[in-house]
Amino acid sequence: MLLNQLREHVGTAHVLTDEADVAPYVQDWRGRYRGEVIAVVQPATTQEVAAVVQCCAKASVKLIPQGGHTSMVGGATPVGTQRSEGTAPVVLSLRRMNRILEVDPVGNTLIAQAGCVLQTIQEEAARHGRLYGVTLGAEGSCHIGGNVSTNAGGTGVLKYGNTREQVLGLEVVLPDGRIWNGLRTLRKDNTGYNLKHLFIGGEGTLGIITAVAVRMHPQPAMTSTAWLTFDSVDNALACLALLQTMAGDRIAGYELLNQLQLQAVLTHFPSVRLPTDAQAPYAVLVELSDTYAKADLQGLMEDALSQLFERGLVRDAAIATSESQRAAFWHIRHSISESNRKAGMGLSTDVAVPVKSVALFIEQASQAVQARWPKLDIVLVAHMGDGNVHFIPRFSFEEWARIPNQGEVADAVRAVVHDVAVSFGGTFSAEHGVGHVLVKELVRLRSPVELELMRRIRSALDPHAMLNPAKLL
Repeated sequence: MLLNQLREHVGTAHVLTDEADVAPYVQDWRGRYRGEVIAVVQPATTQEVAAVVQCCAKASVKLIPQGGHTSMVGGATPVGTQRSEGTAPVVLSLRRMNRILEVDPVGNTLIAQAGCVLQTIQEEAARHGRLYGVTLGAEGSCHIGGNVSTNAGGTGVLKYGNTREQVLGLEVVLPDGRIWNGLRTLRKDNTGYNLKHLFIGGEGTLGIITAVAVRMHPQPAMTSTAWLTFDSVDNALACLALLQTMAGDRIAGYELLNQLQLQAVLTHFPSVRLPTDAQAPYAVLVELSDTYAKADLQGLMEDALSQLFERGLVRDAAIATSESQRAAFWHIRHSISESNRKAGMGLSTDVAVPVKSVALFIEQASQAVQARWPKLDIVLVAHMGDGNVHFIPRFSFEEWARIPNQGEVADAVRAVVHDVAVSFGGTFSAEHGVGHVLVKELVRLRSPVELELMRRIRSALDPHAMLNPAKLL
């Protein structure tokens, strides 16, 4: 009955039930979480999304909104669901809703459907001499709707802010199938509660985002990109402080990697060549940008490096002298997720602490983890400029296979890291969201008042918990 209704609304070809057809939608990209579904439905319009939601609501069948399916925490995956037990949901894929709807280079705004790939938005902005400020390793596959639903961060937060700061307006299908049209491009609109913020970071639990209006920025005319190596995280922090003094908001990225992280990239991407010594304990990829075509950013970078060498803070450095070199530097950074997937069973964490505390956090978290699991490698990649540290304790695949209670061990390892982050006034999730993996941590680490408010909001909008069940709350 339900399948026939769905086919009537979106077309038979866009209701997938064959096992081979649904396979890409029911398992996360790292192969860690999966479940069974009734069907995968692919609407092409907001009205079709609304119709699908209404059909599922009437049939009391839960819905999982899904974009590019790049979540690190199982946020868009049907985890552990089974048709035989009546727990299988419908996955609503937004892949067909992938059009740019409007670009305004004067007002610096862009409107896109939620299934639009992030890279497509970046390229469209560039065609108009503009820039969309969110840059991620998964930008070739993640969707803008998913970015908004998880309040995605990335490498440009230091200069442009995270996704929340880019969003001007939203179109959302509510859990009862009604459509809220808040797709405004206004910078000022002080007319009551700003409802868009309920859905930004809501992980698809409050409504299904179908279109997004975002800010654009002037396209940088000049950049300077450098690869620096350090003996300590403290020295990398001192370098950041000096650059902030000298370059201010020209700093567009400041990414920290440790030696083990770089070794993983070199192992699994043999064509990669590091710009400097591979034996350094830490490396930083730093980029400056400016919209002024005559800005001497290379000179600024050279002056900063000269001071850093004089103070004994930097071990080695290389400045990109061409666009191809700059791209090669960034290729190293954007190869991390895939190399880590191949290198072992990494229990990724996504903490944020005050920037001044990054070095102490890394030291104390490393000590805490290795006190209980002394053989674990610690892989580090950090958006250091905004205090976001991906602290990754890593088992070999062989070691992990020998652990009988894998879920309990994974939870315990992450909890140790999270507790250290919280002790510094930090958070256990900076940009990846809560998803399926961190639901227990949200309950453990957030106050009763916060949890009550979040539950009341979810209950008000989705009283039967029809959207993205068992996620976030």
